[in-house]
Amino acid sequence: MGILVSVLIGAVAGWLASKIMKSSSNGILMNIILGILGGYVGNWLFGLLNISGGGSWIGIIVTSTIGAAALLFIAKMLFKKGK
Repeated sequence: MGILVSVLIGAVAGWLASKIMKSSSNGILMNIILGILGGYVGNWLFGLLNISGGGSWIGIIVTSTIGAAALLFIAKMLFKKGK
């Protein structure tokens, strides 16, 4: 059950992050991966800033979305073409 919940939260967080960052359509698999990795990055960032995302579902999705958006931002900067 835990893996299914992680996949669902990852999909929602990845989709939200791609909408926030106006990223091209990544597809469901990429959104899941992005959201799950975003959860780790978000927890790390929040830990550095001494911020608690809370233990609720919404807190987990917010933390994962912020982490996924940070990953998308870094990817855009690394793979920026032409400039």
